[in-house]
Formats: sequence, structure tokens, C-alpha cells
Amino acid sequence: MHAMPAPLSSPQTLPLDAQSILELAARSMFQLFSSISQGMFLVDRAGRIVWVNEGYKRFLPALGFSSVDQFVGHMVDDVVPNTQMRRVLETGQAILIDLLTNRAGTFVVSRLPLRDEQSGELIGAIGIVLFDHPETTLQPLISKFAHLQRDLDDARRELASQRRTKYTLASFVGGSPAAVEVKRQARRAALSSSPVLLLGETGTGKELLAHAIHAASARAAGPLVSVNIAAVPDTLLEAEFFGVAPGAYTGADRKGRDGKFKLADGGTLFLDEIGDMPPSLQPKLLRALQEGEIEPLGSNKVIPFDARVIAATSRDLAALVREGKFREDLYYRLNVLPIRVPPLRERRPDIPALVEVLAEDMALRSGSAPPELSADAVALLSAQTWRGNIRELRNVLEQAAMRSDSQHIEVQHLEEVLRESGVKQIAPPIPAAPIPTDGSPSRVLRPLAEQVAELERRAIDAALTATGGNKLAAAKLLGISRAKLYERLEASV
Repeated sequence: MHAMPAPLSSPQTLPLDAQSILELAARSMFQLFSSISQGMFLVDRAGRIVWVNEGYKRFLPALGFSSVDQFVGHMVDDVVPNTQMRRVLETGQAILIDLLTNRAGTFVVSRLPLRDEQSGELIGAIGIVLFDHPETTLQPLISKFAHLQRDLDDARRELASQRRTKYTLASFVGGSPAAVEVKRQARRAALSSSPVLLLGETGTGKELLAHAIHAASARAAGPLVSVNIAAVPDTLLEAEFFGVAPGAYTGADRKGRDGKFKLADGGTLFLDEIGDMPPSLQPKLLRALQEGEIEPLGSNKVIPFDARVIAATSRDLAALVREGKFREDLYYRLNVLPIRVPPLRERRPDIPALVEVLAEDMALRSGSAPPELSADAVALLSAQTWRGNIRELRNVLEQAAMRSDSQHIEVQHLEEVLRESGVKQIAPPIPAAPIPTDGSPSRVLRPLAEQVAELERRAIDAALTATGGNKLAAAKLLGISRAKLYERLEASV
């Protein structure tokens, strides 16, 4: 038959009896498929239906046709919804088993290309309906497929939830000038696709800001993938970043493994503690950022990626560059949109609000009521220098809550925890501002800058009192330079 698939060997190279056997086999197979299948049709090279068998006629009414003559001659894409025949004609590759669902029902189908016996040129394709009620005929197979599909969907949802942003800019608590400026810069960074470099001490909230920038960006629907460089051994960092090709080394996954750059494709890659990047890996990271492509470990294939990079460090990168420990060109590549995240001692007015938020979070995690702090206890917390910043503040609160016999936390509970934590000199509580008694809104609702300046003056007075007027000691207690202290003193005169 002219439209049958070409045999494995050319008929001209075989004896006549072998050629006859091949032709007979082709006709027999065609007739066999036509008789045992639930339906069959042929299309030409252009995708036009040229023939249907008797079994396929029963599907025609559901497809909107009352006779074979009406059906034949139409393009298959126009009359058989969801068909993949066009793919077979374009690629020349068979689709041996597939599920097809349209208004005629759900079917298990096969699609085979047809080639000319002489030239091997593609001349059409054959569509075969193997089963028209797969829900009963193939029930065990379909049940297993459905179970695997549910497991895959669950795994995808779990992975998506893990890579969803946990924080927004509203999560960065504080209304102090320093906090407001950080949030302003973060909003500006979210509008760009350039690299962001978050600079600040440990515990200031750099990871929170990375989440917030991603959530406010055009990539919010994409993944946010984080990697703490300091937490990964140097020998594993390259595989962690760029992935591993199948069988790259002994013990490697036979299927290979995607790296963080590939996982972050279409989203944001957060590189925490970038200052700890080993020198040997810095050139490869620079190339990936410049070229937008990576090369998995053990592979010679380059893979493109599209991920926005946010880096963070608690170290002085500029100093590391001067010392030759960090590549200068990589530093300039990352330091496009730098944001300095201020330490907690520079945003003391935010501490009461932070204490409230941390107490509520502690309650949610423990399933108990949030601890209640007295005004003096909050004032004591607001006066400390907090070398460990918000992370240290949270730790002190948790310890104090565990040691208190009730939900109330007083000054003595906090002082005990601070002393045991190694604080050599506990700053005295910052006195609370007196509340006007005349009810004047202009006196109660003063500008924020004025309230902050007054709070700073009181903190300086308390520090000078605690150090007996020693300005150098007071500056150290407040966590500022002596020059900054003199500047504040002159401003308050």
C-alpha cells in the first residue's frame, strides 16, 4: 500500500519473495489495526483528512458531522479538538500512547507518521483510537497515573510555598527616620532589575528586606531562592550554585541536579553572606552574572538563566577588596544598588514597636498569650546598644518570658538576662516623655523629628549620668562615635 510506513530495509535490496512478504505484512497490519481498533483515520501531508474506517464513523455525530462525506476533506485541527496530529506531521515522530479528551469523549490514541516506500518522505499520518472507555478498560493504569499526578501536584505546592516570600516591606517594623529611609530605598530597588547589595550588621533584617524587595518587584510571581554562603562548605558551593550534570562524579545523582541559579530562573536569587565567598569561586560567579548563563559541574553545556540577584553581607566588602580577598570587578557588579540596613541602636524609637511584634510572634509559635512588658521594661530595652540587633533583642525577650512566673516582664527580669548574656554595663532606662495635661493636640501630636530628637537628648543625658559625665564612655555606651556625640550635644543646645 502506498501510504504505509517504510520497511526497515529498502525492498530493492531484498529478493522478490521477501519484498512480497513485506508488502503483505504492511497490508495485514493496516487491516488488523482497522479491525481491532475503535476507530482509525488518515491525513495527508497538509493535515487534511482523506479516509476514515467504519469504526470511526460512530464518533462523527459528537464531532458535529452527520456523514463521512462531510468529515473527509477538512483539516484535522478544525474538526478533531485537542488533536496532536500536527505535531506528528511537523516532527515526523510517532506518539504511540496518549490520552485525548474532546466533546466526543476520552480516548487512548496512537498517532503514526506515514512515509513513502521509495523516498522515505513523510506523506501523511494515521490516527488510531485504541480504547474509547479508558476509565474502565485501563482503570488500574489510570488510577496509578492519577495517584502519581496528585503526589506531583502536592510536591509542587510544597515547593512553591517554601519559595514564596515570607515578608513584605510592612514586615520591616519602624517609623524612625532610619527605618523610613531603608524602606524608601527598598521600594526604589524593587522597581529595578539591577543587583542589590544589602549592607549591615548581623541581625538587622537583611534577609527580610530581600524578601520584601522581591515581593514588591515585577518578579514577585517567580521563585525566591536563598543560599547562605557561610553555611555551605567551600567544596560544595559550586555544585550548590550551578548544579551537577548526570554522573558528573562518583556518587552523583544519575539524573543530575539543578543549582540555585537554575531554580531561581524567572525570580530572585538571594546570596546571603556574600563576603564569605571563596576566591576560587568568585570568577565563576562574576561570569554567571555578566553572561546570564551557567555551566553545571561536570558538563560542557551552557544553560541560560534569568534571575535577579540580591546579595547581603555583614562584612566590609570595600575593605576586603583592598586586602585582595574579594574581586574588585565582582564587587562593582554587585554594588549597583547598595542599601545600608541600620543597626538597632540607630533606630531606638522603633524598639517599642519591635518588642510588641516580637512578643506576638513568640506567642504564635508557643501557642500561649504574648508577654506583657511594663513601661520601665520597654524603656530599659530602648536604652541598650544591642550588638546583636533584632536577633539579640528577640533572644533577651524569650529568655525573660521563660524566667517570669507570669505573663508580665519587669525591669529586673531583663536586667538578669542582660547580665548573664555578657552585657558589661547595662544602660539605664530612657525616661518616658511627660504627657501634656492641657489636652492641646499641638502639644501631644508633635512632629516625629521633634519627638526623635527629644528621645535622643534623653538617651544622651542618661548615658552621661551613668558614666559620670565621661563623654567617651557615654559615646561607647550609646554605640556612636565621640564626634557624633558632640554633634548631638551641640544640636541640643
